[in-house]
Amino acid sequence: LKLEMPTVNLDREVAVLATVPGVVQSLKRCAVTWQKLISGVLKEQLKKVPEGNGPLAEINLWRENDAALRALTEQMKFPEMQKVLEILQKAEPEFTGDLQIVLSDLKKHHMEAQDNAKFLSTLERHLKNLSTGTGVDVISSVIPSLLNALRLVWIMSRHYNKDASMVPLLERISWEISQRVRRVVDLQTLFKQDTATAKKKITEAKNTLEQWKKCYFTTCIQVEESGSKRYWKFDTKSLFEKTDYMVSICQDLYGIFQVAEELQNIFIPELITVTENPKTVDDLQREVNIVISPMEDLSFDPFRVENAHDWAVVVEEFREDVVVEIVEQIFVQNLKDPPLYKNHPPVAGAISWSRSLSRRIRHTITLFQEEEELLASKRGQEVQQKYFQVTKKMEAYEAQKYRQWRDRAEHVLPLLLKDALLTLSSATEEPVSIRKSVGFALNFSPEIQEIITETKYMEQLGLPVPEMARYVALQEDKYLRYTNKLKVMLSRYHKLMEMMNEAEIKLLDQQVKELWRILKSGHKRLTWKSVGIGEFIVQCTQTIGKLELLVHQIHQISENISSKLQSIESTNLFKFPHAKNGDKCPGAKEFFDYVKSEQAKDVEQLVRKYSKIPQLLIEVERRVTYTNSGKSPKLASYYAYWENRIYQVLIQLIVKNLQAFNAAILANVPLLQIEAVLSAPEITLQPNDSEIEKMTMQSIQDCVEVTKHFVRWMHGTCIECPPQHGRADEVVTFSFYSDVSQSPLVIEQAVLITQNIQKLLESLRKCLNQWTKYEQLWKSDKDAVLDRLAAEKPPCVVFDEHLQFYMTVTREVAQRPLVKDEQFIRLQLAPLASAVQENAKSWMMSLGKLLNELAKEELLNLQDEIQVG
Repeated sequence: LKLEMPTVNLDREVAVLATVPGVVQSLKRCAVTWQKLISGVLKEQLKKVPEGNGPLAEINLWRENDAALRALTEQMKFPEMQKVLEILQKAEPEFTGDLQIVLSDLKKHHMEAQDNAKFLSTLERHLKNLSTGTGVDVISSVIPSLLNALRLVWIMSRHYNKDASMVPLLERISWEISQRVRRVVDLQTLFKQDTATAKKKITEAKNTLEQWKKCYFTTCIQVEESGSKRYWKFDTKSLFEKTDYMVSICQDLYGIFQVAEELQNIFIPELITVTENPKTVDDLQREVNIVISPMEDLSFDPFRVENAHDWAVVVEEFREDVVVEIVEQIFVQNLKDPPLYKNHPPVAGAISWSRSLSRRIRHTITLFQEEEELLASKRGQEVQQKYFQVTKKMEAYEAQKYRQWRDRAEHVLPLLLKDALLTLSSATEEPVSIRKSVGFALNFSPEIQEIITETKYMEQLGLPVPEMARYVALQEDKYLRYTNKLKVMLSRYHKLMEMMNEAEIKLLDQQVKELWRILKSGHKRLTWKSVGIGEFIVQCTQTIGKLELLVHQIHQISENISSKLQSIESTNLFKFPHAKNGDKCPGAKEFFDYVKSEQAKDVEQLVRKYSKIPQLLIEVERRVTYTNSGKSPKLASYYAYWENRIYQVLIQLIVKNLQAFNAAILANVPLLQIEAVLSAPEITLQPNDSEIEKMTMQSIQDCVEVTKHFVRWMHGTCIECPPQHGRADEVVTFSFYSDVSQSPLVIEQAVLITQNIQKLLESLRKCLNQWTKYEQLWKSDKDAVLDRLAAEKPPCVVFDEHLQFYMTVTREVAQRPLVKDEQFIRLQLAPLASAVQENAKSWMMSLGKLLNELAKEELLNLQDEIQVG
């Protein structure tokens, strides 16, 4: 749209150029070109219409017009253009008339396009939300703001203040709203969603369409009240005929989903989780879906007005099919196992279900009866006949269910009320001694509760119930109170029995039997018709409470005894001396003497704890038999129980300590030291092997003999046995030692320690064997060797070889480690090394002396020879 500029030079004055014929002719040709171009553009722009049916297309059209006309208008404002017009006006005024008309049209239409684009831009945000916003709720929030903006445009705009301009824009907005609603209420996706979601979408769509119309008329009133002389009195049929029709379709769709929801409610949402046959529910749901499914595949668009008749036929057929056919199928398929409301009993629930189906059909037939033309038709007569057939079946079904229940209740209820309150949970009838296995269970038949519930619901249904059933139902709270209290009481009883071990049950045998005797009356004598049920519960509860208190007191004492036994069992009988920094390990005898002395201290503490146990048992005796002798026959088995516990604890005490001692032997931590010494002709340990093994065995024996301080009790008591005098004034004390020392577990650990000590000593002997390479130093006959050398008088080099050998031995021994740690023993090799070095030095001294004597002898011989010569 670029206007052509003249090629002549326009630098001179307008008056001068207007007199130059060549310039004027050239400018006239340019002006003709401009006129044609502008006229063509105006014609083309005025012919354009919005591309699309929505309101945004109209905004885009006016923006395009504004852009195109602005390009021409801005060019005509250039100084060069204005100078051309001035020259032509000066030279030939009559020539510029047509051009001025065209330029005037350009200005007028540009101002209109610019004005419209500006005012419509105030609507753009609302229209975009209307076109692309997610969900109809967004559309609903946009409509009021959009119409308010349209009202302002109507008042202020010079173009959109006329019916011819505003009505088409409103029609486009109405079209956009209807399109958005159609996309939301898409039948193919709508019927695949759950009923609640579909109903919500339909309701929102219907509200949006209705809001569009309501807001429009509200705006009409606002325009009138604003004092404007131009009112909104448009043709509402063109604006709302389509949206009003869509509202009616939404109402139909909502009704369809409402019927579907009601059918689903017939077999109760809770049924899906509580019914024993969920497959039946799925089948019924599938039947409803089958009836609804044709809606998904309609061959026509129900939202088009021209399809109104076809849609009405579909809706009528749906109502007839759903109400009669589906309900009958639901009834027939579930006769044997009807879906029940939550908490409803089987019989009353089945009758309620049947009646709910009947009400649904009756409601629909009532609606049909209001439509005389429908009932008069053949199809209407068929539906009415079907209704009578189905309701007759339902009435017969309800009567049969009720009659069967009534006969059953009259027969079985008297028998159930004769049941005992309690039943034994084991086959034992009269146990010799009460055991944990002997328990009681509540004997309240679930059928009684079911009859009570059925009776209540039957009366709600208006059906007569047997007198006894009504009486029992009126006593429901009392039975519920009794059963709850009995359950609590039995729970306490069983928990109490579980709390007691066999020794405690024997100890409290008399009290437990008394409790069992009281409970047995609920098993033998009392029934659900008895009047003493409340007193029985009170008596049982009080007796259990007393026994609970006694058991609690005994458990406190038992925990005290167990605490002392735990302390005894965890005592460390092998406490080792710990060398301070820089101190050497103690010798073997010092080590084992320390262990024994510490054991003596521990024994005093152990015996002190052990001696307190009889006093605690006497406290149990005092609470159970009200005596404090320590030798009650009633507690004989209880004394024996704890004496056995003490024996087991002592076994663990000794075994654990021997295990700890064995672990200390095997650990690579030196606890004592011994020396390797040369006791010619042998290398030995000091103390030697047998002494170490003997000290170890004695330490094991000391550990086991700790149990000699635990004196056994006299039979049937918790009193210590006094010392017994044997032969030759021998005093015998009965302790746990004889039993503990013969325990296989103790013997096993003692043997294991002995074997490990023997292996350790064997390893130490192997270490000493490495020094036997020097044994010739002390095993060779030194005098014989020296005499031989003296007789042979070897050269000095022989003496040098011998001396070098002994010097090498001395250096080699000096470089050897003087300490060897083997498991828990540290072997000191310094005494042995010193002895070997001393022997080597002794050989060197003897050889030196012999060499000196031989040399001296040689010198004397040489002197004699010199003198003779």
